[in-house]
Amino acid sequence: MDYFFAQVEELDNPKLTNLPVAIGSRTHTRGVLCTANYVARKFGVKSAMPTAKALKLCPDLVLIPPHFEKYKKASESIFKVFKSFTNKIEGISLDEAYLDVTDCKKFNNDAIAITQEIRRRIYGKTGLTCSAGISYNKLLSKIASDLNKPNGISVIRPHGVIDNISHFSISKLWGVGKVTQKKMESFGLKTFGDIQKYKKIELINMFGDQGVTFYDFCRGIDNREVQSRTERKSVSVEHTFLEDIHLKKEIYEKINYCFEELSDRLEKYDHREIKNIHLKIKFNDFTQTTVEAPMLSDHIQLDKFIELVDKRIDAPRSFKPIRLIGIGVKFINSKEIEGQMEMKL
Repeated sequence: MDYFFAQVEELDNPKLTNLPVAIGSRTHTRGVLCTANYVARKFGVKSAMPTAKALKLCPDLVLIPPHFEKYKKASESIFKVFKSFTNKIEGISLDEAYLDVTDCKKFNNDAIAITQEIRRRIYGKTGLTCSAGISYNKLLSKIASDLNKPNGISVIRPHGVIDNISHFSISKLWGVGKVTQKKMESFGLKTFGDIQKYKKIELINMFGDQGVTFYDFCRGIDNREVQSRTERKSVSVEHTFLEDIHLKKEIYEKINYCFEELSDRLEKYDHREIKNIHLKIKFNDFTQTTVEAPMLSDHIQLDKFIELVDKRIDAPRSFKPIRLIGIGVKFINSKEIEGQMEMKL
């Protein structure tokens, strides 16, 4: 969907349409934007940007607090449209999904015609526009979906794909974040074409097992299937603070608040077995540290998270000021459980 949250707000209030609009907190000076419309983006405002920075770039920015129930309702209407074409739907978020239309018999299985009709129906039902990418795998369809925004379609075909995608930035590769991108650039790798020049073994030597994936992806090879039902791997809670934390006892207090919220969220997952617990701390210079430990009891315990804090911060006051703390759990997936059962048998 195109700037989904902001577009829903514009639909409810058409006066916003030609104004720079962003969805985010009005009160938290450390808030982060969920999204921004294209008027705001002309000023350099974008999603995940700190609110304070966005307001400096665009003083006239209209900030709207998020209304998630409204967005969820719109999302449900959109996914109903998807289901009228295929059951192979992998929802990534409220406003994004992969659809495998291989078996769709409508429009003689013409992917472009199917996509056009999906977009037409979404607009007819919700008044919202979306952009779509059409290709023969997930990686390339995702890349294509970003090529003709807003409200457009792009197609990446198999014929001549290696040459046709060689100019794409490495930032478009699935699994490449800021750290990996920086490492790639240190090797002089900036485009898919740069990676295509290397043999598989050379990329393995550079990036370990990921090298195999990069070798395939830069050639348009992606064998990941569209997963209709994805099993939740983890649940976590994190909070960014209005003022930096300087004392260890303050960390314990914040962990306690996070623990209560995490316990509430885990109630609907009481059928899932927890594999380990983890802690995340982000300092005021935006560096961060994480630590995890195996789950050794039948239920989560506050003191176990406190122990993780002590592992990362020894002295009462020998750490950089902290701006964010998060805690969470990772579940044992169904395949691991099946494996354990086989071993027991």
